[in-house]
Amino acid sequence: MYNLKELEDRYKAIEKELLDPKIASDKERYAQVTRKFNNISKLLHEERKLQRIMSELREYKELLDSADDEKLEEEINQEIERLQTEKTNTERKLLLSLMPQDPLDGKNIIIEIRAGTGGDEAALFVADLFRMYSRFCERMNWKIEHLSSNEIGIGGYKEIIFSISGKGVFQRLKYEMGVHRVQRVPVTESGGRIHTSAVTVAVLPEAEDTDIQILQDDLRIDVFRSQGHGGQSVNTTDSAVRITHLPTGIVVTCQDEKSQHKNKEKALKVLRARLFKKEEREKKEAEAKARKSQVGSGDRSERIRTYNFPQNRVTDHRIGLTLYKLDLILDGELDDIIDALIEHEVRINLNNVRQKNESISTHR
Repeated sequence: MYNLKELEDRYKAIEKELLDPKIASDKERYAQVTRKFNNISKLLHEERKLQRIMSELREYKELLDSADDEKLEEEINQEIERLQTEKTNTERKLLLSLMPQDPLDGKNIIIEIRAGTGGDEAALFVADLFRMYSRFCERMNWKIEHLSSNEIGIGGYKEIIFSISGKGVFQRLKYEMGVHRVQRVPVTESGGRIHTSAVTVAVLPEAEDTDIQILQDDLRIDVFRSQGHGGQSVNTTDSAVRITHLPTGIVVTCQDEKSQHKNKEKALKVLRARLFKKEEREKKEAEAKARKSQVGSGDRSERIRTYNFPQNRVTDHRIGLTLYKLDLILDGELDDIIDALIEHEVRINLNNVRQKNESISTHR
């Protein structure tokens, strides 16, 4: 995948930089070079490993051609199979290491899940997806915090908003944005007919105060009494908060906390994330053309995945991936889907770079 000599030359060059007294005396510069050195060290290790595996594979295949004993052939084939698996895993690691660093990858996120078509069934699926992401967070040792929700009273939600914090949160979950479709027989359906419902998922990088500036004069803040499902009052004080950002018209409501101050704090957190996402989207639209061949546009109107309960099947439409383990995926085992999406995007990026380089060479 890499030219080994080029990697070794880069390794030596960066190693030499680390020994430069001028760089060593500059903490920020030294930290940058150290990160580059660590990255190239990992790449070099995996590339050497891949070269070794490919060399061993060639040797075993040559040995297989000359083998005249069934037992020996069986043993050789087992080794070849083991090496092929090791080769695939090593190539995957190298491929993932080529993923361009997104400046937002280190950020925490806010996820908003909303019921779309399908009525109560869609609201129940919102709860299913919330549980799926919660279980995934447990597996990843990430922290999840409930921010706001609108419950319908039968275990479902019209919408639920929550934050996730931890290492690599945005990097792993940014691909979840879009329309998630579910096909199953509702509990209330006596005829056993399969219904199709949909929910939308928005993934917002959490913005710091320094990322986005919100002027107090741009906000209209309304307070009112929290209401639960069925119209019953949750409490008797004006603790619910609705914040309207006047320049954009974005409205955020939080009423789950008994404290008005806490509801306002959570609402501002969501508003800041929505404004940051809007700003990032506009920036990308201005800087580049839409990447039609990439892993989705991130638009919430785009259907990205179907969960088919009768067949225990999950299909990601962006890459044509189908897995027959819906039960495990809804229990938080999302890695197979996420890894496949990342690999697909890396391959697209590499192909684009290759085509660009070829185009430059042609016009020289």
